Amino acid sequence: MITKEELAKKIDQTLLKPFATEEDVKKFVLEAKEYNFRGVCVPPIYVRLAKELLRGTDILLVTIVGFPLGYVPTEVKVFEAIKAKADGADEIDMVMNISKFKSGDFSFVEEDIRAVVRAVEPLPVKVIIETGYLTKDEIKEASVIAVEAGASVVKTSTGFGPRGATEEDIKLIKEAIGDKALIKAAGGIRDAEKALRMLKAGAHIIGSSSGVKILETFSEELAKKYGV
Repeated sequence: MITKEELAKKIDQTLLKPFATEEDVKKFVLEAKEYNFRGVCVPPIYVRLAKELLRGTDILLVTIVGFPLGYVPTEVKVFEAIKAKADGADEIDMVMNISKFKSGDFSFVEEDIRAVVRAVEPLPVKVIIETGYLTKDEIKEASVIAVEAGASVVKTSTGFGPRGATEEDIKLIKEAIGDKALIKAAGGIRDAEKALRMLKAGAHIIGSSSGVKILETFSEELAKKYGV
């Protein structure tokens, strides 16, 4: 049965609000250190700051590429990713080119992802497929493309799309990719019960701006209920 400390190590505590200030980021990172989360996800402009604040910890520093709409040119995504790596990011969360995917240009989507993966090797790249815009079959197809392009993790949502993660999303991704990559559930996960439901469905990582609340609402009873 999962403990509160183990649950914390599955959470990427996230601060991507466009109006977040530098002071907000500092407080956020210090809070993440207090709760010992798996990772912190911050805007690219604050990667260097967060890296310095996280020095001496095992908390991963995550940032975003092509966020939140995914349709900037591949060269721009590659530049963003290389810059993030140079500034000290440990992981990259990139948005799939949703427009090209919906246009049926799957080869473009795959090469777009592969270019970012190659640019930052050996850093892990999580690919956000934005499940809220996709049909069930498209969720599976996008997940397969992401993994074939080298993604380490398939991630459900940006948190800026039409909806967040659902248990069905996780199960569809799992059905499509099996154990070939990890799954990150993100978007709308604001308490322990939903986080545990996502893990039960097959997610390995939880992305949330409510990491503290997730831990505060955790109980052994909930862990037993969901068998996590």
